[in-house]
Amino acid sequence: MKYDGPVVLAILDGVGLAPSGPGNAVSKAQTEFLARASRDYLHLALDASGEAVGLVPGQMGNSEVGHNVIGSGQIIKQGIARINEAFETGEVFKSDAWQMAIRRLTLENTTLHFAGIFSNGGVHSHIGHLEKMIAAACMEGVSRIRLHAVFDGRDVAPQSEPKFIEWFENLAEKFPQVDIKIADGGGRMKVTADRYENDWQMVKRGFDMMVKGEADYYFESAKEGIIKLRESNPDLQDQDLPGFVVVTEDGYPVGKIEKGDVMIYFDFRADRAVEISQALSQVDFPYFDRGKFDPEKIYFVGMTEYNIDQHIPKRYLVPPVEIKQTLHEFLGEKGVSQLAVSETVKFGHITYYFDGNSYEKAAGEEFIKIESYEDAFDEKPEMRSSEITNAVLDNLDKYKFVRINYPGGDMVGHTANIDATVKAIEAVDQSLARIAEKVDKLGGVLVIIADHGNAEELLDEEGHKKTSHTTNKVPCIFYDNTKNRNKYQLANLENPGLSNIAATVATLLGESEIPENWKPSLIVL
Repeated sequence: MKYDGPVVLAILDGVGLAPSGPGNAVSKAQTEFLARASRDYLHLALDASGEAVGLVPGQMGNSEVGHNVIGSGQIIKQGIARINEAFETGEVFKSDAWQMAIRRLTLENTTLHFAGIFSNGGVHSHIGHLEKMIAAACMEGVSRIRLHAVFDGRDVAPQSEPKFIEWFENLAEKFPQVDIKIADGGGRMKVTADRYENDWQMVKRGFDMMVKGEADYYFESAKEGIIKLRESNPDLQDQDLPGFVVVTEDGYPVGKIEKGDVMIYFDFRADRAVEISQALSQVDFPYFDRGKFDPEKIYFVGMTEYNIDQHIPKRYLVPPVEIKQTLHEFLGEKGVSQLAVSETVKFGHITYYFDGNSYEKAAGEEFIKIESYEDAFDEKPEMRSSEITNAVLDNLDKYKFVRINYPGGDMVGHTANIDATVKAIEAVDQSLARIAEKVDKLGGVLVIIADHGNAEELLDEEGHKKTSHTTNKVPCIFYDNTKNRNKYQLANLENPGLSNIAATVATLLGESEIPENWKPSLIVL
């Protein structure tokens, strides 16, 4: 089967399937193109969470693992599943990085610092892992522990952070012989956790809190900080909390990183961990002035290696997942030209994660990044959908396989602003209609999928705002007006999922032999 035009894969980030309801921004949106496409063309629902993408049962899907699975055609144990296993087997505590960290801490009587997204969301991190490491460190003679909390509010309820602070305080009481405190905190959209080099000043704010004890706000406890910051804005979500430093009665920061200290960054997902890792561990660092800070005077450890190409960080507790025989490698070897397009906030997903955790391009592969707006996502909910589409249309006749990520459903969905998310979905629908028109002219096929759910469920069962991803299935639509449309049909697969997409793309590109470790195609000829 051959197409005159390209095979286009459009990934609608965070657009899942769910019954219509007050919190379903997808069903509320006026989506003329998607409604028609899902009615008139081959379509099915795909699994995009839990074991279907290599996570633990019942774990909501996310963009990192979703794109890994889409681009590799494989279900690989990763994310929280991989890290849980490393704790269960003791791999974490047997690692050279952990052993050396404990040796330094006990010999030099310095402080053990932990930092990361502070929740049980399980997408970027999990406080259960933090608990195990704190318990182990206390048993091994560490005398001081400080937590630099990156508040979540996206993978968990938007104002749930106080319960995690209470959990931490209760944990500290179990080890009265150890000085355990929260040193500072701030929302993941305000401090520390930038991704794809979108805002290095965000990283600097987190760095200044941890290393210099400097922030816009100072409180005597993390609990006090959240209460005071919400006094003027009761609806302020955890993810948007400004950074603050916890200080003593005399105003001295309780937990600055000092010479000889150990820092363990406990996120296992890379995108929001790699930049702060660079700031705290790299000698040659050009992104902002770190003052007198010398990264060689502290011992920095990541939960895993966050950038495999550049080996960031150099020390980690769990080796990264190796993904081989990806779709982009397969197509590169076959001489198929490829293009990946998105805006900054999802650029790494459509490139790095899609390509098996590597920015190394295959032969004939190119990337286009559109800079994201600096405004809050729900203030400009259309995001850069139109500009992404313009870039695709300008290049559609130059490549045989084009993949796109439209971020609106996810990034705006995370705000739980239903009206704004409706606008985001409508902007994506309009973009898809434009892509489809050009695909028709070129004689190609457009496959529409999502990487996980979010925008379809912005209220929980009690009617409260829901900012997290979901475990709902996601759509897969084959928009095809060529003569090939009648040459294939849906395969009879028991539980089709994202792992079947790579083989499907290869089949549409006319490749009959695919790697043995790929899951089968969704279509049969």
